[in-house]
Amino acid sequence: MPIRITGMNSGLDTESIITALTQRHQDRLDTAKNDQKKLTWKQDKWKELNKKVTAFYNGALSSMRLSSAYTKKTTTSSNASAVSVITGEGAMETAQTLEVKKLAKAAYLTGKEVTVGEGGSRATKDTTIEELGLSAGDKLKFKIGTGEASETLEVTLEAGDSISKVLSRLKEATTDSGANLNFNYDENNGRFYVAAKATGEAASFDLISDSESSAAMKALGFEKKEDGSNYIEGTSAQIVLNGETYDSDTNTFEINGLTITANEVASNITLTTKQDTSGIFDNIKKLISEYNDLMKEFATLYNADKATKYKMLTDDQKDEMSEKEIEDWENKIKDGLLSGDETIYNIRNSLKNVMISGIDVTLKDGTTSKLSLASFGITTGSYFNTEENERDMFHIDGDPDDATTSGNTNLLSKMISTDPNAVQDFFTNLSRNLYSKLSDLMKGTEYSSSFTIYEDKLMASQYSSYNTKISKAQDALDAAQDKLYKKFSNMETALAKINSNSGSISSFFGG
Repeated sequence: MPIRITGMNSGLDTESIITALTQRHQDRLDTAKNDQKKLTWKQDKWKELNKKVTAFYNGALSSMRLSSAYTKKTTTSSNASAVSVITGEGAMETAQTLEVKKLAKAAYLTGKEVTVGEGGSRATKDTTIEELGLSAGDKLKFKIGTGEASETLEVTLEAGDSISKVLSRLKEATTDSGANLNFNYDENNGRFYVAAKATGEAASFDLISDSESSAAMKALGFEKKEDGSNYIEGTSAQIVLNGETYDSDTNTFEINGLTITANEVASNITLTTKQDTSGIFDNIKKLISEYNDLMKEFATLYNADKATKYKMLTDDQKDEMSEKEIEDWENKIKDGLLSGDETIYNIRNSLKNVMISGIDVTLKDGTTSKLSLASFGITTGSYFNTEENERDMFHIDGDPDDATTSGNTNLLSKMISTDPNAVQDFFTNLSRNLYSKLSDLMKGTEYSSSFTIYEDKLMASQYSSYNTKISKAQDALDAAQDKLYKKFSNMETALAKINSNSGSISSFFGG
C-alpha cells in the first residue's frame, strides 16, 4: 500500500471521505472474510462431531456385533492366593480340580569370596587377574540349558584384566545362539553373582570346571559349596489339572481357554468357570451409554439457538470490546452453526428408527418372538419429564448408575441369566443394523470423504472459493481507493498552483 499524503492544500479529511466513498467495497470484503471464517468454525464443528461418530462406530458398536462380546465368562479359585486365572472365550463352564506341585525358579549362584592370595584381602574391582594368580588365556565357562540343547558360554581372560574388566566380558558374552546370563560383582562383599535370564530348566545354567577353566573359576569364586546352598537350580513349574500333569518354564499355563498363573505350591484347589452375567450387562450398558452421548450431542447441536441477532464482528466493533466479550459473542454464533441442520436431522432419525425396531429372536424354548429394547427394560424417558436434548436417550431398568430407572426391576440382567442366547441374538443384530446404517451414512460421495457424515469435500471447495472472492474484493477496494486518491491528488496539485499564482499577484501589487 503506497503512502498517501492528501488534504494539505484543501484542508479536507480526504482519508475519511475516501473510506466513506468506498465503504460498499469494504463491506463486500468484510462479508467474504467473515463468511469464510464462519465456514471454518462450521468445519471445526463437523470435524468434532464426525470424530465422535467414528469413535462410536469403531468402538462399542463394532465390538457388540461380535459374539465374543456376549461370551463373557469368569473363573473363581477356591484358593485365590495360590493361583490367579484369566478366562478366555473357549473356556468350558465347569468345575475343575487343581494342584500346584512346584513353581518355576530362575537359576542363581552366589559366588564365594574372592581374595588376593590364600586368606588375603578381599578383591576390589581394580584387582587384576595376575594378583589372583591367573594369566592370559585362562577361561571361565558356564553351561546354559539342559541335555542336548545345552550350550557353553565362555570368556577368555586377557593380560592385565581387572575384575571390573572381567565383569564386562562376562556381561557381553553370549553362546552361539545368543543366550547369555546376568552377572554382577559386589565389591563390598567381594563376590560375583550370576542369575539366569528367565525362569525354568531351559534357561538354567551350571558351572563348567575343566582343565581350561577350573583355576579361573575357583579363583573368581565361581564354585558351589559342598551342600550346594549357594546355588539355586532353575526349575520349571508343574501343576496337575484334573489328574493330568502340565509343565511350564514360567508360572503361567494356558490350558483349554484358561490362563492359569501359579503363585504358591498348594493342593485341593477348585476352579469354577461360569457365565459372567455382569460382564455382558456392562458391555450392553456401554453400548447404550455411547449411543446416548452421541444422540445428546446431535440434539444439542440441532436444537441450539440460531443466534441470528449475533452478527460477525467488524474490526472496529472488536476494538470497542474486551477479549472475553468477543469470545462470548463468537461462541454464541458457533453454538448455533448446526442448528436445524438437515444432515443431523437425517442421522438422528435414521439411528432412532434402528433402535426402536423389532428383531426376531429365537428363545430358549425354541419359539421365535419379535423383541425390542423395551423387552429388556430399555426405554427412553417420559417426553414431558425429560430435558429436550435428552429425549432420545435410553435408560436401563435397574441400572444402579441411572437415577431415572435404578428402582425398576432389572429385566436385562434377568434375561442374561435365563436366556443368554436370546440376549446375544438380539444385541448382535441390533448392533449390526446400527453399524450398517452408519456405514451407509458415512459412505464417500462426490461431496464427502469415506467415513464422514458431512460434506467435507464441498466445504473445502467452498473455502477455496472464498479465497478467490476475498482476493477479488480486496483488488476492487484497492482500485476504487487508488482512483479516488488520484482524483484528490490532482485537486491538491491544482489548488497548490492556484495558491502559488495568487501569492505571486499579491506580491506584485504589494511591490
